[in-house]
Amino acid sequence: MAGFNAVVLAAGQGTRMKSALPKVLHPVGGLPLVAHVVKAAADAGAEACSVIVPPDAKGFDALRLPIAARFFEQHERLGTAHAVLQARPALETSSLPVVVLCGDTPLVTPDSLARLAAAIANGADMAVMGFNARNPKGYGRLITDASGALVAIREDKDASEAERAITLCNSGILAFRGDLILSLLDRIGNDNAQREYYLTDAVEVARARGLRVACEIIDEDEVRGVNTRAQLAEAEAIFQRRARDAAMAGGATLIAPDTVTFAHDTIIGQDVVIEPNVIFAAGVVIEDGVTIRGFSHLEGARVGRGSTIGPFARFRPGTVLEAGVHVGNFVELKASHVGEGAKVNHLSYIGDANIGAKTNIGAGTITCNYDGYSKFKTNIGAGAFIGSNSSLVAPVTIGDGAYIGSGSIISEDVPPHALALTRAPQVHKDEWAKRKRARHEATKAAAKDEK
Repeated sequence: MAGFNAVVLAAGQGTRMKSALPKVLHPVGGLPLVAHVVKAAADAGAEACSVIVPPDAKGFDALRLPIAARFFEQHERLGTAHAVLQARPALETSSLPVVVLCGDTPLVTPDSLARLAAAIANGADMAVMGFNARNPKGYGRLITDASGALVAIREDKDASEAERAITLCNSGILAFRGDLILSLLDRIGNDNAQREYYLTDAVEVARARGLRVACEIIDEDEVRGVNTRAQLAEAEAIFQRRARDAAMAGGATLIAPDTVTFAHDTIIGQDVVIEPNVIFAAGVVIEDGVTIRGFSHLEGARVGRGSTIGPFARFRPGTVLEAGVHVGNFVELKASHVGEGAKVNHLSYIGDANIGAKTNIGAGTITCNYDGYSKFKTNIGAGAFIGSNSSLVAPVTIGDGAYIGSGSIISEDVPPHALALTRAPQVHKDEWAKRKRARHEATKAAAKDEK
């Protein structure tokens, strides 16, 4: 796979999103749009990346990108060619091919980008990625000569009626020889309807110099731009369809695929069964043979081989289950490690805890891990039994094989194989209930007489 430099145009204001957040930082699959684009470039062979951003934009410094990136501000919105030229300091020091991408097209695939970069490696001086549009309105048209060679890209506002009838359109993704890109862009003028420096005019500049311009075709879904919340939802739907298809192709069973939501980094093993209405947020790994029952929500968690979770389970970041764990309905786990074969089956909260292998956590158990200021750990050994409705006040350690009586509040360490219980002695008051009912009936009768 040939290496190249990526230039990602992310300076669009996104006013139609009606948001204080820059357009390209809105997420699809839990990952910002621009990060999807950079990831696709990295997977296609990009060795470095320049991102063109609006001035004083917030949030870009927090991006976690898979390759080294330099950020350049475009202070004046003078067009796409002008935007790329903001990366001049990075481009003039490298001879690698350059691929220019749009920061709001999160569905572009590494295979398509690698194909475009390969056109340069195979002798083209410039290459354009086009697509056949179902509705070409608003897109730049790819103008070809009688031989089919690309001779120009005409922006929609500048196109003639005949040119507007063309359905082969510009995707906004272009590639250049690294030693030519700056000289081509420096010769682009702004004699057009918007008085902007169009990157697409590089085709005519290159042709005038006798350079070879190639054209590759991409599927329209890959270059869907996001300018509105509705388009963001459309991109999310396509991403989810791809993720579901990939999970099933990899050997997972999705009972109702359209109801399952994946994140950009979800990893699903073979022979996994996912019931309806399951949500995977970022950072989830599901090993082979796991069953995830309906209406469960997982984030930042790893689920070991052969485990069963849910329905209505919630895993928060830092949750790790070893093999063969059972986590049942209405159980929440956070920052906890659950050993092999352990069970947390009903109505429990386990936070900041280590649970040993084969331990059983009874219904209604909670780890009291927060004192209003700090979090504390609960450590439960292997083979322990925690009775229902127990409160474990951290920091506390319960030894291997220990037994906690139901309804206990445990605030001190419990030795291995010991019984711990804190219930008060049971007290009976004879006839108490009968007297209470009599008083209640008398009160009701008096109130009725007053009416």
